[in-house]
Amino acid sequence: MSTASLTASGELAHTRSARAASVTAFKALLLRDMAVLYKTLAMVLVRTAMQPVLLIFVFTYVFPRIGQGVGGGGERSAGFSTLLVAGVVGLSVIFTGIQAVALPLVNEFGYTKEIEDRILAPLPVWAVAVEKIVAGAIQALIAGAFVFPLAALIPSTPVHLHVHWAVLVTLAPLACLLGGALGLAIGTRFDTRQVPLIFSIIVLPITFLGAMYYTWSSLAKVRWLQLVVLVNPLVYMNEGFRKALTAGVPTMPAPAIYTALTLFTVGLGALGIQGFKKRVIA
Repeated sequence: MSTASLTASGELAHTRSARAASVTAFKALLLRDMAVLYKTLAMVLVRTAMQPVLLIFVFTYVFPRIGQGVGGGGERSAGFSTLLVAGVVGLSVIFTGIQAVALPLVNEFGYTKEIEDRILAPLPVWAVAVEKIVAGAIQALIAGAFVFPLAALIPSTPVHLHVHWAVLVTLAPLACLLGGALGLAIGTRFDTRQVPLIFSIIVLPITFLGAMYYTWSSLAKVRWLQLVVLVNPLVYMNEGFRKALTAGVPTMPAPAIYTALTLFTVGLGALGIQGFKKRVIA
């Protein structure tokens, strides 16, 4: 065998070995995060359930009981309950993505310096950031699924869900990845002293202007607002989950929803990875 052949074989073996090591390290980091999630599962479930429980309890149980507002009873109340459940699924997904990725990153880049242990793993820095997104997406998926038993137990008015499985099984992973990507983008651009800003200038506007309590099409009467909220990724999540979980509710066209979610995921993911690399190098 020639020297060139031996060299090529050695380089190929080295490349395969490096790739295998990176895959193994990625799996190990992900398993570590899942192990931490399992050990703190009770606390995570309480944190995850608090917001959807309060929203569903107040709007679909208390309001119908006291005959106030959208919960005044009858078909209108039942329709709103169905509308709200799909919105709460989207809110749980994006909120958990922020909590599971952004808030831990603030501490890991802060006084604990835990991030230094992660970047010593034998894989590229960008892959460590991607692992953060995937771990956050898994937690977001759990949070979204947790809403369904709440919707079955809490409302005092009927919740009429019509599951379109093809839409749900393709939309949910994409939405969860978007939640993780948003969490990474936020977590790499805020330090510990700025944590309150995350909720005041990002989370609250996203929540109230995310078409959770109403459909996007219903904003046609406030046309300027209907256009402004198109920069909010939660709008597309909630419209998508309504398309996946309801029948007869007007939603955005499916191509628009999937395209927007994909663009937001790629854009926020790239922004988060870039910020992650800058924070690590700095």
